Amino acid sequence: MRGSGILLPIASLPSKYGIGAFSESAYKFIDQLKTAGQKYWQILPIGPTGYGDSPYQSFSTFAGNPYFIDLDRLIEEGLLTQDECDEMDYGNNLRYIDYEKIYFSRFPILKKAYSRSNCMADPGYIAFQKENEDWLEDYSLYMAIKDSYGGLSWVNWEAKLRYRDKATLELYREKLENDVGFYKFIQYEFNKQWADIKSYANNNGIKIIGDIPIYVAFDSADTWSHPELFQIDDELNPIAVAGCPPDSFAEDGQLWGNPLYNWDVHKKSNYAWWIKRIDMSFRWYDILRVDHFKGFDEYYSIPYGETTARNGKWMKGPGIEFFREIEKQLGKQDIIAEDLGYITESVRELLKETGFPGMKVLEFAFDSREESDYLPHNYNNNSVVYTGTHDNETLKGWFETIPPEDKEYVLRYINRDRASADALVWDMICLAQQSVADLCIIPVQDYLGLGNEARINTPSTVGLNWKWRLLEEDITEDLLLRIQSITKTYGRI
Repeated sequence: MRGSGILLPIASLPSKYGIGAFSESAYKFIDQLKTAGQKYWQILPIGPTGYGDSPYQSFSTFAGNPYFIDLDRLIEEGLLTQDECDEMDYGNNLRYIDYEKIYFSRFPILKKAYSRSNCMADPGYIAFQKENEDWLEDYSLYMAIKDSYGGLSWVNWEAKLRYRDKATLELYREKLENDVGFYKFIQYEFNKQWADIKSYANNNGIKIIGDIPIYVAFDSADTWSHPELFQIDDELNPIAVAGCPPDSFAEDGQLWGNPLYNWDVHKKSNYAWWIKRIDMSFRWYDILRVDHFKGFDEYYSIPYGETTARNGKWMKGPGIEFFREIEKQLGKQDIIAEDLGYITESVRELLKETGFPGMKVLEFAFDSREESDYLPHNYNNNSVVYTGTHDNETLKGWFETIPPEDKEYVLRYINRDRASADALVWDMICLAQQSVADLCIIPVQDYLGLGNEARINTPSTVGLNWKWRLLEEDITEDLLLRIQSITKTYGRI
């Protein structure tokens, strides 16, 4: 069934207190989606972020980001006061997140709420602890120990902690009991608040499209608690790490640095850890975008210690067996395969076997030197079309930076002699909406006609990413009605 939606990360919502959150602005955005005739809200991963602030490098693949907890709701619950929330410094630029100030303000205020919570008397909290014990215990202890070490990664802890000596773990669990309890509490609040937002969206005809990174961060509770699941040696160092080979965009390739999976170990357990991970994702989302789908067919392995991705090699992934096991244990699920980049015939075959829709990105379509699978006349119904993703320039920024011959190609394709960047943005949105792809997702920045100052992420860079935010006044009633009109015109309502 044809439909369309908007891509907007939670962090980019115009919430109070310096960063997007599960606040009134989230509910308002759902209302706006409904008014605009949209059926989907796509977000980015919602795990706790660390160095670089990337949602794709999280301290846990099962935990949620404490920054997203709505402080106003904690005020309503009597755990905080308005004055306490207002007196913290969250930064003074409403358009961009100041992560340093968010870090130094959010945790003290959340700890204050925890100290007043009496959560051990809350039946909901007790049930949450029990239901999530298999990951919550390790994550909460991991974060408490990490804090006690001034934020150092687990590889820099004392040997008995690194190797998870039982007596030492118990000692730290007792010593850091209050801190461990704090991390459990904020996960409870996170999940409770997010469940309410998802329910509100679903009740208003909006489905949530979530995003699961294929890899986990080395500095994470996952690698510390289950090193056997990864390519990690007896000294607890990675044997090889993830990345992408050199290409026309990056002459040294991309060195992501994430530990690679020991797929043989996963296979022996019938992919138990992955099944739990996917199951948790479908508690959070209605549809799941699986990042770097290619990595399940074959993955790029870079020897640990390399400074570039040049000396990596391709290794075979788990293939169709992995996805069959997911369906066997969890039933058929709604999954979108992120099949971007250099795609081989074996990846195409894996995509066909799974039946998952792949992704089509218009910004990738217009290379004047060659025909592209991303041109709309090459699509099939079982696909998801985007003007761009969180890793791309905005449409306006893209058109202003592509070579002249590619601009001519774009204009020729849409049958225009000339067009300003502003006019072209709407032409491209219409091109995506009118395509045969069952699902069309447009980043909110493109509907707003913003330039690259609104870009979410530039891959392989650190410092300026994941910061852009929507302002309250950005989305007007006129804009919502224009989106609705286009959506209706192309049969997506």
